[in-house]
Amino acid sequence: MPLIIDALDFARHAGAHHGKIALSEFERLHDYLAANSGELQYAVTGALDKDARPALQITVRGAITLRCQRCLGELEHKLDLSTVLRLAKNEHELARLDDHESVECILAARDTDVLMLIEDEILLSLPSSPRHNEGECSIAGLEGRGIAREKPLAALAGLKKLH
Repeated sequence: MPLIIDALDFARHAGAHHGKIALSEFERLHDYLAANSGELQYAVTGALDKDARPALQITVRGAITLRCQRCLGELEHKLDLSTVLRLAKNEHELARLDDHESVECILAARDTDVLMLIEDEILLSLPSSPRHNEGECSIAGLEGRGIAREKPLAALAGLKKLH
């Protein structure tokens, strides 16, 4: 269910919206998840920054389950995101603000989809290659078959025997 706001109006009037959103609502995030059950807590607050320019503060907290790129097992990833997005009134202002590397800026719209902004922030925060910490991976359950982790080629030989 989309949450649509007029971004500039929301910021100028110090709007606030918070709640919980099911992971299943984030369509683009599905490709990165090992499981899409659960929910995340979020808050979106509008404000004027120190220079009286409109901005949105987005906060997201919770846990998602990614796929470890080493063992392909499930990997819990904690989210504790807090981002401030400055709102540009038009393309010219957006181009000018984008020149400042320290400022994240988006084009304000009357029909800004807040949940899409939240999903964007989650996607930008994901590790490029999620992995368990050293020693936490189970190599596809091969240890249970008596194959030692110290001999990775033995694991391949074990796979060959299975087929």
